[in-house]
Amino acid sequence: MSEELHQPRSPSGDGLVLTHGAGGNARAPLLMALGEAFAARGLTVLRYDLPFRQASRTAPPRPAGAARDREGLRQAVAAMRLRLGGRVFLGGQSYGGRQASMLAAGEAGLVDGLLLLSYPLHPPGRPSELRTAHLPKLTAPTVFAHGSRDPFGSLEEIEAARTLIAAPTSLVAVTGAGHDLFRVPRRAGADVAAEIVAAFLGLVG
Repeated sequence: MSEELHQPRSPSGDGLVLTHGAGGNARAPLLMALGEAFAARGLTVLRYDLPFRQASRTAPPRPAGAARDREGLRQAVAAMRLRLGGRVFLGGQSYGGRQASMLAAGEAGLVDGLLLLSYPLHPPGRPSELRTAHLPKLTAPTVFAHGSRDPFGSLEEIEAARTLIAAPTSLVAVTGAGHDLFRVPRRAGADVAAEIVAAFLGLVG
């Protein structure tokens, strides 16, 4: 299955497309928890497997396939717009968030908000190789959710990246979390998901 849908009992008319990182799929625990938490707040949530994952259950994404992954996201957003009458948001974890943000930067107005989970700001141990060139082109409100122990970028580096975006942004800093954001000492994953949902809905209104 390449996608799974969370349908709210009391729909707001808004929707969210959520996708995964390079090593995961749409059934990642964080995405499942977020799908349930957003649906409880009235959003229809589509958890979407990127084309590279649809092609292989285990192979990592390849640079040559990134444009295809972005096109898959664009089609998923378009399908949500056809299904719903309200706003459509886009979110992704790690690689999925990077592709989501690049897609949104290249097509202003495509989505009404971005949720970037564990944005891979740079490769681990190579802080000079920043993946920020497209961020100034973002026009949608953007929420970053990031762990304090994430090797792909420190909280301070994420804060600096936020300043490149002219649209409203916020940061959910998850103390003690690594790159997966879900396994956090002394915190339940569902609680982390609820905090992220509250911050996102607080920013987009």
